[in-house]
Amino acid sequence: MQQALALARQGVALASPNPCVGAVVVNAEGAVVGSGSHRYEGVKHAEALAIEQAGLRARGASLYINLEPCCHVGRTGPCVEAIAQAGISRVVAAMQDPNPEVSGKGFERLRAAGIVVEVGLCEAEARALNESFAKYVRSGTPLVTLKAGMTLDGKIAPPGGSGAVSALGVAGAASGWITSEEARAHVQQLRHASDAILSGIGTVVADDPLLTDRTGLARRRPLLRIVLDSRLRLPLESRIVKTAREGKDVLVFCSFLDEKRREELQARNVRVEQTPLGIRDGRPDLRVILKRLGELEISSLLVEGGSLVNWSALEAGIVDKVFLYYAPKILGGTGALPFATGSGFRRISEAATVKHIQVHRFGEDFAVEGYIKDPYRE
Repeated sequence: MQQALALARQGVALASPNPCVGAVVVNAEGAVVGSGSHRYEGVKHAEALAIEQAGLRARGASLYINLEPCCHVGRTGPCVEAIAQAGISRVVAAMQDPNPEVSGKGFERLRAAGIVVEVGLCEAEARALNESFAKYVRSGTPLVTLKAGMTLDGKIAPPGGSGAVSALGVAGAASGWITSEEARAHVQQLRHASDAILSGIGTVVADDPLLTDRTGLARRRPLLRIVLDSRLRLPLESRIVKTAREGKDVLVFCSFLDEKRREELQARNVRVEQTPLGIRDGRPDLRVILKRLGELEISSLLVEGGSLVNWSALEAGIVDKVFLYYAPKILGGTGALPFATGSGFRRISEAATVKHIQVHRFGEDFAVEGYIKDPYRE
């Protein structure tokens, strides 16, 4: 199963909006005779690839897979039929498919064909790997991760800072780094695992970030860079605009549409879409934006904004999980910018509660990873 999970992880950034799936065929003697990893562009599912590689050696063998085999017709035929036809005698799956079209039905079909089915081995790892798929397939909207780098007292920028620490944990070029090199490297892993990244116009104007995936690892689609820009103030000379590629990787959501400005941006390969204002803050409605991203087959969104964007995301109730990096530094004072500003929740009972917390170390820094909502219950 660990081999199957390792194969599945090879699909990160390559399988979306499909799940990451790996499969291993093991014969009666315990030898691996076939393996496969799903890629969206490759079309074929992991179990089909593993069975093809095993050939006749699949008869009487066991199939280890991190996700329940499909039983419906999509871009391929049902994998349960391929498994039965290959003569597989036993299927060991880490978890049930969260897709309502499949959930449990694949296992039922396998058992009806006389195949022994075991479920639950390494389930926690499997669920974490495909949490964005689970949220997307159940709700039609992406899994939203709110990321920030800050001091121990929750400050993301010193007095006079931009108020919009970039994803690398920078408090403005002049102020220096907040988080360590190790933490900043890990942020790139979060970007690589995401379909899109969202920031506010304040961050772009103040810090001129690229907001790119700099891991150097392959991805099926370029990381979609999204800017919330109510009045289309995005500078034409910003690095985001200069590096936009044929309308494919920079998308601006505005509320007040200036046709001339839109034409100028579109001439530079930037897509512009108008969206309604949020009810309370006069900014683009994040709930509407989330639905739009779902239509674009974005299954995971990383929010890397400043104080106001962070608060807007929390207030709108769109945040599923947080990844908060803390450096062993204290800024103090009332002028330093907090992680989330705005009106804030008025009662403790209204506060966003983070559950299932994990703590990670990155050099001298640490990070808190946790969930505000369960992506498997959306």
